Amino acid sequence: MSKLTKWTVPASMFFLGCLAGGGLLSIPVMNAVRASAVDKAALEEAYEDLNKKVTALQEGSSLLARVAHLATPSVVHIESRRNVPNKGVVEETGSGVLVSGSDGKGIYVVTNRHVIDGAIPGNISISLFDGRVINPDDIRADRDTDLAVLRVNAPNLSPARWADSDKVDIGHMVLAVGSPFGLSQSVTFGIISAKGRRKLKLGTTAVLNQDFLQTDAAINPGNSGGPLIDLQGRIIGINTAIASSSGGNEGIGFSIPSNLVRRVMDQLLEFGVVQRAYLGVRLDPAFDLRSANRLKLDRVGGARVTEVYPNTAASKANLLYDDVILSFDGVDVEDENHLINLVSLTPFGKKVRMVVWRGGNKVPVLVQLGDRAEMREQSAVPTPDMGLPPVRTTSLTPGLKLKPLDFQVRETHRLPARAGGILVNEVAIDSVWQGIVEVGDLIVEVDQWPVASESELASVLKAGQALPAIPIRLMRLEGGKSVEHVVQLPQSKLQ
Repeated sequence: MSKLTKWTVPASMFFLGCLAGGGLLSIPVMNAVRASAVDKAALEEAYEDLNKKVTALQEGSSLLARVAHLATPSVVHIESRRNVPNKGVVEETGSGVLVSGSDGKGIYVVTNRHVIDGAIPGNISISLFDGRVINPDDIRADRDTDLAVLRVNAPNLSPARWADSDKVDIGHMVLAVGSPFGLSQSVTFGIISAKGRRKLKLGTTAVLNQDFLQTDAAINPGNSGGPLIDLQGRIIGINTAIASSSGGNEGIGFSIPSNLVRRVMDQLLEFGVVQRAYLGVRLDPAFDLRSANRLKLDRVGGARVTEVYPNTAASKANLLYDDVILSFDGVDVEDENHLINLVSLTPFGKKVRMVVWRGGNKVPVLVQLGDRAEMREQSAVPTPDMGLPPVRTTSLTPGLKLKPLDFQVRETHRLPARAGGILVNEVAIDSVWQGIVEVGDLIVEVDQWPVASESELASVLKAGQALPAIPIRLMRLEGGKSVEHVVQLPQSKLQ
């Protein structure tokens, strides 16, 4: 190939070459189109090489168009109306996707619960791909996942197929289909940005089971309930939320994985509700490296037990305070929210093998899970954690959740029968107590006054207002032993 000296590359050719080749045009191609002494054979070779790359690019674009063509007939636009006291009629819009029942019988629309929440079937309009508008025959919904299933009955419906969300990886290409801002059958393209997103605050909706897929495919208001699909046109997730400071797309959207959606749907269709198991423990939401090191763990992982409730699956399996649950039913536990998700989506009554970290060793534990619904009935209070009686939030000591001593706490701390104190069960983030006491600490004295209840603690704190800092004596488990500490609560923090 001859050596040429002058550049005469059109900008459009350069841009196409970048797309086709994933970067700059190849060196032989660029050399071939230098102009002072054009080698026609080399130039022909360059065009041929460019055409191959553009053809590959066009084939990829055609593939996306085919995927969108297959998926869009299954996607619907939803409008719902409900009466709200003191507000009148409230309207919601969103998206949904047509699917078949697991038994192959019946066609349903899967969407987000918040799209149709509070509306009766006659006030829910479902706009199909071909322009028809229908109403559902029946509605079943699950608050804890923000999912709803609507039964529909109409001819010539095109249900979508399901994908296995466990097999999707970060970087896989996906399309989001829905009705952003009411613009039906809109398709956007992106990748899976992350998996297993939890601890998300989704407006006023309290979602217990969080295991979201994160995507940068554009999702906007109105996309809620629509599908996230893979390159085979199958549902990989149900689009639910966005992280945004403007209210519009900023490249961070969240979808409920298809495997979770299918399980919830099957339960709703079979039982009318989602049956969930419970373990019977309270977990440490602030389990960090300092706490892990105290328990002789070299990294943060698993879920630390801060309380075992009596007459529960956990107590019958002899779980203990300060156990760290590392594995549940063969799955490594990432954090307390991951464990909550695993437990609540396991059929109650199932015997599950766990691995816990106790006293510097891994200990196998076999537990038979209880029925979450029964536990809720016993506590008479719907709870946001694992179906357990809630620990009372104190008003006298804001930022702390406290628990009186019981036999188990005394045994764990190896305390004599007459020893007093009050157990720290939770420390609110950004409270005055953050960094001073930890979950599991046993507060014994405040300003040299013994305390054994919330009211005593609050009284002593009030009496010590004249001090620049209030000394607090507490016992903290370290390496399996209860070690005494004296900490200082600055008076400025209480003002």
